[in-house]
Amino acid sequence: MAGNGQEALIHAVRWAVLGRYLGQLALVSAGLVLPPLAVASWFGEHPASLRYLGIVVLLAAIGWLLSRLQAADRIQLNEAMVIVTLAFVLNPVLMSWPLAAYGLSPLDALFESVSGVTTTGLTTLAGVEKLPRGFLFTRAWMQWYGGLGFAVLAVALLAHHALALRKLVEPGAGGLLASSVRSHARRVLAVYALLTLAGVLLVWGAGLAPFDALAHAMAAISTGGFSTFDHSLGGSLSPFVAPAVMVVALLGAIALPLYHSAFRLGPRAIGSDPELRALILALLFLAMPLVAWFWHDGMPLREAMWHGLLLATSAQTTAGFSTLAVSGLDAFPMGMLILAMAAGGSIGSTAGGVKLLRVLILLKTIQTWLRRAAAPEHAVVEAHLGGRRLEGEEIQRALLVILLFVLLVLLSWLVFLAHGYPPLQSLFEVVSAAGTVGLSTGVTGTDLPGLLKLVLCLDMLAGRLEVVALLVTLYPATWIGRKRED
Repeated sequence: MAGNGQEALIHAVRWAVLGRYLGQLALVSAGLVLPPLAVASWFGEHPASLRYLGIVVLLAAIGWLLSRLQAADRIQLNEAMVIVTLAFVLNPVLMSWPLAAYGLSPLDALFESVSGVTTTGLTTLAGVEKLPRGFLFTRAWMQWYGGLGFAVLAVALLAHHALALRKLVEPGAGGLLASSVRSHARRVLAVYALLTLAGVLLVWGAGLAPFDALAHAMAAISTGGFSTFDHSLGGSLSPFVAPAVMVVALLGAIALPLYHSAFRLGPRAIGSDPELRALILALLFLAMPLVAWFWHDGMPLREAMWHGLLLATSAQTTAGFSTLAVSGLDAFPMGMLILAMAAGGSIGSTAGGVKLLRVLILLKTIQTWLRRAAAPEHAVVEAHLGGRRLEGEEIQRALLVILLFVLLVLLSWLVFLAHGYPPLQSLFEVVSAAGTVGLSTGVTGTDLPGLLKLVLCLDMLAGRLEVVALLVTLYPATWIGRKRED
């Protein structure tokens, strides 16, 4: 009987709600295609320009029709997750059509498009320096608005998360949260735009040409990783370029609402944030053994410090840029990078991975269990983080996301092993995709079997949506069942 009562409380998604909000997103997406259309037209890339124009017309027409549907203003959580999932799936499918105009196969065009929107940076292309400017701009632009979309989404969907609430709402806001989510999204947009502008100026000043500076800044602030150079940040670039790009990536891996809190409350808002402290400690924890390993392996100390720190920053922020070939690394540094890519950056940032806040919750939960084992029988031992008590629901949610991430990686890894790929390199590639990082051991390429390309596409999408939203979309009860009456 209890199960039947619970079933009665479950409501399937309403088609009118999905149509209306997807229509609004279609209109926004039509506007997002205009910059690639303008750049492709400016450089005379007419086949791609015509396809961009066709997508703009299609999205505008569909968006105008669907947005006129009459639907409830308040949407259910499963409806919000379905809308977000469909947006992240349909956008790269549409954008793969103009990318294919540059000579890519349909599957490779889809792969590049998914990698862009999910801010991953994995690529099947052997070289990019000779590719047209419109193609390179589109990849970086997709990463930029993919990172922004997820950052704003995090503000809205994590509003009920008790620890995230401390970052999203100023003291005293209390019950005004529901009516202030939109203003918080605007603040995140403003912060993102200012960080992007600062990133462009910084990378440009470091020695890159204006176009390359713009592309790298957009890819870095979104922790995406697409580069306009064949060797990413290696090769004969100015020595100031790689540090400048990594600084921008680090700024993107910090929770964007935290910048506004620092503006309002001063530096104490930053210093008291446990997730930011964890990010800095994780970088040091990763960089020091990498430097020691490179030095022990025969690399000069100065060079070892250079590559170790930059590679650690790239992996921990999930930016995916590199100054040396990951394929040449030994098992130890590769394993360290795998752990860093899985952990990722801060919640509310553009970084991927399971997020450091959830790792902290996991560690605090383990610590609490150990303390309870040594405490008197009737003692109350509770988990605390950031000066507040962790609620049972938020602990369960954090552990669920970590568990689903691990299962996603393991299942995808098994598919690679079944195809005969080396175990460690395959695991690295799968974690890089699921963590939306983009670092590669060379496994990903044009010659990768189509099934494995699709597996990596699924990993990138599931990783960006943190698996849960994708599972909700695939859950039958989301679509079939009793619908809420308005």
